[in-house]
Amino acid sequence: MIEGLPLPEIRTALQRFVRWLEGYGETSWDHQSYFAGPMGRGAKALYYRKPLLGTLAVAPMILSEAFVPSARRLFWKPQRFPIADAHYAMGFAFLSRALDEPAHHRRAVHFLEVLEETRCPGYERHAWGYPFDWETRHGTLKANTPFITTVPYVYEAFREVHQIDKDERWRRLMRSTADHALLDYRDIETSPGVASCAYTPDAHDPGGVVNASAYRASVLMTAGEDFSDPRYTNAAERNMNFVLEAQNTDGSWYYSIDGQRDFVDHFHTCFVLKGLARIEALTKAPRCTDAIDRGIAYYVRHLFDERRLPKPFSRAPRMTVYRNELYDYAECINLATLLRGRSPELDAVLSNVLRDLLDRWRKPDGSFRSRRLLLGWDNVPMHRWAQSQLFRSLAFLLHQHGD
Repeated sequence: MIEGLPLPEIRTALQRFVRWLEGYGETSWDHQSYFAGPMGRGAKALYYRKPLLGTLAVAPMILSEAFVPSARRLFWKPQRFPIADAHYAMGFAFLSRALDEPAHHRRAVHFLEVLEETRCPGYERHAWGYPFDWETRHGTLKANTPFITTVPYVYEAFREVHQIDKDERWRRLMRSTADHALLDYRDIETSPGVASCAYTPDAHDPGGVVNASAYRASVLMTAGEDFSDPRYTNAAERNMNFVLEAQNTDGSWYYSIDGQRDFVDHFHTCFVLKGLARIEALTKAPRCTDAIDRGIAYYVRHLFDERRLPKPFSRAPRMTVYRNELYDYAECINLATLLRGRSPELDAVLSNVLRDLLDRWRKPDGSFRSRRLLLGWDNVPMHRWAQSQLFRSLAFLLHQHGD
């Protein structure tokens, strides 16, 4: 038992969640369900082209999300999400090791086999993205477009299960996935030895998204270690340098350096910090250490509310219609577990967040609430947002500290 961590309750919560998942199934609605269908995409596209008129078009969806979130089922259908399958695979791998139960390893293998089947078609190397058309300010990203923000999770899932069973098929898939991350996303040089990476393989993808470069740097640095291949580490260093240069003087990172998406939010900050933490663990690079320390200082001081619970933004892009987000809790737990013992403030945050999660966010069926709204809760379980991320984070915590 680790002081301050309710490990027995976490174990019980995970066991109940596993039973819920077996009954609920592996498809769900999503945070983007309102905007995945033709009507929602059209409204969102109008918002990007003509913000004033578009605000009127998206208002019914935003109001529904704020006050009647269960109505998202009227706008789109339940789907399977590769990023969720990867998190579930990792979560079951961690449980298998923490509890020494072969059944959890079998569940992890199941999700890896699903990922093999649901790779993006039309690509030589293994890749994954979203199963719906995603409307962005740069246009529509079609379903099954690979994303560098999804691919690293799948690599990590193959890697975690390979560490348990040493099955060479997972290692072959790791190599294919790493080659995709290396070869199918262009670098956009911002200064000598510094490059942002594209979010997608599209030749016109403008890049500039900070967490995308953090993801690619992390997965390629890991692959470089796994396969002793300097091609991976050389590319990783350029993207790592971009992330380090993009850090603001106060320790924060904007979502993008494009001058438009200059918000600072909770879970994207966690994505950047955990990417740097993994690189630091492999390279011991002092510049990473300094950036992480400054990033943690900003994170604990500005991305938690007066009760020391995760708040969505320190610098918001627009008005928000919710108070707290399960995704933020999941990534907070993951980051604080990864960096446990490094910052007393972050360690204290972890204990507080876990207590609140177990007291207020657990539902009787074993799943977790998705959002705390301005009035009430969003209780629609969504695998991508963020049931799977929370399951993986809690299982990782139990694996790390459950002895």
